[in-house]
Amino acid sequence: MKPTNPFIVRGYRGPEYFCDRKKETRKVVSALTNERNVTLMAPRRYGKTGLVRNIFHHLPQDVIPVYVDIYSTTNLQEFTQMFAAAVLGALDTVADKAFAAIGRFFRAVRPTATPDGLGGVTFSFSVEKAHVETTLKGAFDYLASKEKRVVVAIDEFQQILEYPEKGTEALLRSYIQFLENANFIFAGSRHHLMGEMFTSPRRPFYQSTDILSLDVIPVDAYSPFAEKFFTDAKRAFSPEVFSRLYHRFEGVTWYVQSVLNRIWSEGGGLESDRDVEDAVDGLVEDRAMTFHDLMESQTDVRRTLLKAIAAEGTVSEITAGAFLSRHGLVAPSSVRAALPGLIEHDLVYRTQSGYIVYDYLLAEYLRRIGDATCRPLL
Repeated sequence: MKPTNPFIVRGYRGPEYFCDRKKETRKVVSALTNERNVTLMAPRRYGKTGLVRNIFHHLPQDVIPVYVDIYSTTNLQEFTQMFAAAVLGALDTVADKAFAAIGRFFRAVRPTATPDGLGGVTFSFSVEKAHVETTLKGAFDYLASKEKRVVVAIDEFQQILEYPEKGTEALLRSYIQFLENANFIFAGSRHHLMGEMFTSPRRPFYQSTDILSLDVIPVDAYSPFAEKFFTDAKRAFSPEVFSRLYHRFEGVTWYVQSVLNRIWSEGGGLESDRDVEDAVDGLVEDRAMTFHDLMESQTDVRRTLLKAIAAEGTVSEITAGAFLSRHGLVAPSSVRAALPGLIEHDLVYRTQSGYIVYDYLLAEYLRRIGDATCRPLL
């Protein structure tokens, strides 16, 4: 179905609405069709999940794609339930013969199948802790039993490092390495954790994949992509204004798409900086109460540090005297103590240039309130 708005901010609607990434798509498809696994790393909102869906679209037609996002999982039990349900949902239907086959591999637990209203079926598992490893093995054995090529993408793969069960990496590696009919995309948004998992000689997944790290889409590819939709609809489009929008959000896909989506929804074009400002105002105002509550939940030092980083844009030396004095941050030790928590909760991110507020709209909000009171921007 053709979308009402061509600037997609969630999901995947086909290559026509997916900007560039041609080189990355070809590289990953080539690796997978030549039976190599791939590690895909990018910060959140760079379009990593969209790229995975685009890769699926370009796989040979006889390859079955399986996608599972494990960001919400907190232990191996939840991973097993989600992974097994995704495998069954992609590979089988509610047919009796399918259930007979499923029963041979999942002896300890039987899945529940629910029609999804689109001619397919959604599977779900309720796995008791005592049966986790048996069920996980059953899922991999079932995958291996299929006479079909399969590509499995596990999104936010670094989440397994948060599981309380020791040895999860080694357990998954022991199953994956012997699959002859399946290849994997391990996608993650925490570069340092993913890098350690796949490049350290001490880790189970060492040198087991091709590694691809995503950068932002170049402006000279993004601008023509956006311009075509506006000009085809006989709406105004200024490449100069788009360039300023692009660089304002440093080319990060989700923010650029969100602004364009807002502008398109108003029925106008991208003609002036006022068009961009109105869209950004709307995005920030929609989130103002959430941002207010988020800031209220922080300690005084974390709150002040977040606002200071937002005001600077990028901070190369987080304990530099000039930076601290400009923003009323007295003790370097308190800044060093506050920073890890902000990074852990994805509020601050370290780029090659320095530290930034991870959410560009939160940074916009913090720059707008501009004082010590964390009130909603209404």
